[in-house]
Amino acid sequence: MDFIRKLMVPRDKKINLAKYDPADTLGHDDDQKSKAKLDKTIKRLDDLQDLFYAVKKRALLIVLQGMDAAGKDGTIRHVMSGVSPQGCSVTSFKVPNSEESAHDFLWRIHKGVPERGMIGIFNRSHYEDVLVVRVHELVPKEIWKARYDEINRFERNLSENDITILKFFLHISKQEQKKRFDERLNDPRKKWKFSKADTAERKRWDEYVTAYEDLLSRCSTEYAPWFIIPSDHKWFRNLAISRIIVETLEEFDMHFPKSPQPS
Repeated sequence: MDFIRKLMVPRDKKINLAKYDPADTLGHDDDQKSKAKLDKTIKRLDDLQDLFYAVKKRALLIVLQGMDAAGKDGTIRHVMSGVSPQGCSVTSFKVPNSEESAHDFLWRIHKGVPERGMIGIFNRSHYEDVLVVRVHELVPKEIWKARYDEINRFERNLSENDITILKFFLHISKQEQKKRFDERLNDPRKKWKFSKADTAERKRWDEYVTAYEDLLSRCSTEYAPWFIIPSDHKWFRNLAISRIIVETLEEFDMHFPKSPQPS
């Protein structure tokens, strides 16, 4: 199935997230057949990443965004489970520190961009500067509004320098988020992940939805597309994202470099 075609956000189209079902599975069932597809895709991703690292002609940047508890950590843990750490890096973006705040908002982002041959994953990203910054009114409206165009220019520059960008919005329902919060509170292994800030942010759900709709509408481009990934079902989230990454890597038509001939 062509997950890229079905889940990619159209360019220059106003997005209404209410029209996207976060529990959609595109006709797949949570059964052994889907599990086998996921296992096969993860194995294929491992093989392609090995080839990608050997060729070293381009880099792949994967951006993960979503509401709290949408599954950014889980995606990294499961989708990239078979990938060699040698060829993959993960960068998490939290509240900027004093050094980062002293620079433009893209400074710390550029530092995390992967080199050729590497798959880089952003757990949150430069889009926080049109999400949290917007919702909490940390800068004036005219500043965060200008950042959409700045982000598009930044991503175009990366694309023109052989960095392929895939951006995934992990789309969950408000009900599913509450369920996951409750699971965290009741599981000693996950309780540490929950904070009072999560509850406070949940009260701003509608504001975040509006902010996400705007960035999806304005920043899904030919060179850096957004994908809306239905994520109420974790197994489908993992299947969809891994399949899109595999389909993208396969399009590169890569071949292992020839070994140098002995003299």
